[in-house]
Amino acid sequence: MLKIKKTRSDKSEETRRALFDAAIQTVAEEGYAGASVDKIVARANVAKGTFYNYFENQQDLFDQLLPNLGQKLLDYIRTQLDESLTGLAREKRRVEAYFDFCRKTPGFLRILNEAEIFAPKAFHHHVKVFYEGYFRAIRRSAQRGEVSGYDEDELGIVVFMLMGMRSYLTMLYQYKYISRSKLELDKVISTYEKFVARALFD
Repeated sequence: MLKIKKTRSDKSEETRRALFDAAIQTVAEEGYAGASVDKIVARANVAKGTFYNYFENQQDLFDQLLPNLGQKLLDYIRTQLDESLTGLAREKRRVEAYFDFCRKTPGFLRILNEAEIFAPKAFHHHVKVFYEGYFRAIRRSAQRGEVSGYDEDELGIVVFMLMGMRSYLTMLYQYKYISRSKLELDKVISTYEKFVARALFD
């Protein structure tokens, strides 16, 4: 089998990805306060000097970490949404995909929750991007007649309400206020579905 030689660009992207992955794992285990360049480069198996070819300093990495991970979340949710799904079924699948991403990327929740203190620019960027995408999705549902009874200004408020519910529901997942078993997660999602059905899609 012919082995394809990696280009310098490929190797550079691999190194950047390794640093991001190492940072995600380190912050997930020790929080932003416990993470350091030394720990991150050791986990990524790269020289400390190499780190500064990609980031100005530790804060620069922190400021890119949540937006990078947040984009992966949004991309993942999009891949899980079948175009045939509309209304309540689409909203349910969106939330299922969100929890699935959290399960597959356990560091995300700690990175998100601590970012407001340790990487506020990244936190507010993430909230803005997430809100804007979610708002466009809910507005499209309203334009198709799947959501009624709210004007456009109210829909913006509704989106933040939905985001707030999702944020607190993830606490059940992160802090084990309830079991993480599939049965319990199904119960969380079905209860969310019942509530949203009455509030938005009734």
